Amino acid sequence: MENEISWSELPFGYMKCDYNVRCTFKDGKWGELRVSDSDEVSMSIAATCLHYGQAGFEGMKAFRGKDGKIRIFRIEENGKRLISTCQGVMMAPLPLELFCEAIKKVIKLNEKMVPPYESGSSLYIRPVLFGTGAQIGVRPAVEYEFIVFVMPVGSYFKDGFKASPCCILRHFDRAAPYGTGQWKVGGNYAAGLQAGVKAHDMGYSAVVYLDARSKKYIDECGPANFFGIKNNFYITPMSESILPSITNNSLMTLAKELGMNIEQREIPVEELETFDEVGMCGTAAVISPISRIDDLDKNKTYKFIENNTPGNICSTLYSKLKAIQYGDEEDKYNWITTVE
Repeated sequence: MENEISWSELPFGYMKCDYNVRCTFKDGKWGELRVSDSDEVSMSIAATCLHYGQAGFEGMKAFRGKDGKIRIFRIEENGKRLISTCQGVMMAPLPLELFCEAIKKVIKLNEKMVPPYESGSSLYIRPVLFGTGAQIGVRPAVEYEFIVFVMPVGSYFKDGFKASPCCILRHFDRAAPYGTGQWKVGGNYAAGLQAGVKAHDMGYSAVVYLDARSKKYIDECGPANFFGIKNNFYITPMSESILPSITNNSLMTLAKELGMNIEQREIPVEELETFDEVGMCGTAAVISPISRIDDLDKNKTYKFIENNTPGNICSTLYSKLKAIQYGDEEDKYNWITTVE
């Protein structure tokens, strides 16, 4: 199958690979990892994931370097975030060691599906954990399933590393204060579907959400965290509703290395006028520079980039992070796990 794949032309979408890895929580404990060649799941029609949203997931990537080695980016941080999600929606947390073992195992089983170096593609890894216990009544399940599956993918945004426009839509919220915004659960994404489709239909790549409490501050973008660059500062929002992005955390570290100052704080909408560059960041896209933000309710446009060409800081950070992921630059921060 891999001989038929045009690696450099892959979309960001689902493709069935040979194997996935699974593990079941039952009788108060996690079982052994097992391998499956099916991409289907059988569960009760009364499973808590179907009725009460007891489900969480992660998004990760593995890369094949020039030396042929396969590298996983920040595996332990993804495992810790999944544990946090489990605690947030009252699921049985998966031990970090078991998480890491499952990720390495599924990559090794599907090694031939890791795209070649310089193809512009990578192996996307999707761990998902959900309640399968059958019950009608709003309470945590007693049984859970953990599955990790993979697929080769291209760029998340169809135009790749190019700047694109976004918009502000005040009559939509991604997550409520003190809700589930800080955990990676499906409900947060379901809440953004209507706004996301509306924005895409108008020609925007994503919605820039404002905080649900006051509608005064930048929260995050539909598919990713938000950041802005000005006066040698890397500035990203602070909010109780934002998913802690591992990519954003990594970019802040690299920005410090470049001599930049870092600020995590409230960002008033009006401050957009002062930024030299702004962008979205996350596992899927790494960095997606924003060319302009149209505040449709206020009939105001904040423009950052001409001709959709990414700014210097966005380009530098993007190139630096990708170089570490592919093994082209020294991994000073122990972010990389090599699959033996």
